[in-house]
Amino acid sequence: MQTEPVFTNWTDRHSQLWGNQPVRVEHRLNRSPMFSMEGLAELIDRYPREHYSLVQMGAPGQRKLWREGEIGNLTGAEVIQAISRGRMWLNLRRVAHVDTRYRDLVNAIFGELGERVPGFRSQDESIGILISSPNAQVYYHADLPGQSLWQIHGAKRVYLYPAVKPFLAPEHLEDIALLGVEVNMPYEAWYDEHAQVFEFKAGEMLNWPLNAPHRIENLDCLNVSMTMEYWTEEFKRAQVVTVANAILRHRFGRVAKSRSTEGLGFWSKRVAQRLLRDSAALKRERKALRPISFRLDREHLGEILDLKAA
Repeated sequence: MQTEPVFTNWTDRHSQLWGNQPVRVEHRLNRSPMFSMEGLAELIDRYPREHYSLVQMGAPGQRKLWREGEIGNLTGAEVIQAISRGRMWLNLRRVAHVDTRYRDLVNAIFGELGERVPGFRSQDESIGILISSPNAQVYYHADLPGQSLWQIHGAKRVYLYPAVKPFLAPEHLEDIALLGVEVNMPYEAWYDEHAQVFEFKAGEMLNWPLNAPHRIENLDCLNVSMTMEYWTEEFKRAQVVTVANAILRHRFGRVAKSRSTEGLGFWSKRVAQRLLRDSAALKRERKALRPISFRLDREHLGEILDLKAA
């Protein structure tokens, strides 16, 4: 049960900017036992396999590398130690569904947002916990729901880009919605000239406008962050159109001319995407794009064992 406010320095300015511009606010989660290293190790010990992703990525400045793996039989403490020595990140998804303490936290956060942001109404809220290596990075990508990043331990640098062409195009969102791979978006080094850059430390939260592309660089320290996702009715309608347009382009070779979330065209797309978005063929295609190719090495924490292709 939350007894203190989650946000510690909220002002009227944050209320006015929320959803329209990046908003950085201080919070107290970095002082919570739920996010201590001991608490996180215990959580990993009992975390369901279907609810986590383990990703290995390349070093900054090196070629792009993105491989998915599994923990194996390591303890939670060993997993954290392995991550601290390697170049990878662990994403514990749907935490509020695994542990009710985090559901209480979600309720507290969105209860405060509902009170502080005029007209803010969210649904299908979820959080995840990211544990990532020193100097690790998250490649240039965009997210489909509303998104916030909460820094718990360590420090990182966040680059936020405008959610307009050339940084973001409708087909980029369509590919993400249909195939579930966010990091295949094109990126050019000169994009950084147009980015807002945030030096991000423990005890800070950053929210940004819907779909804003971003990339992240950890500083030379182990990082623990919390991701927060949410939908509004407006966001869900936009997602319906994105999925329907993706199906039109990928399955039928047609480029949709409209992204309207009103009228007969919208309702036709709503019916069509419901029928096709979770087909068996599409599920197989998504799985093929994210093969499990390594396992953590218990004998050499920080290293990995390659798995033979099935």
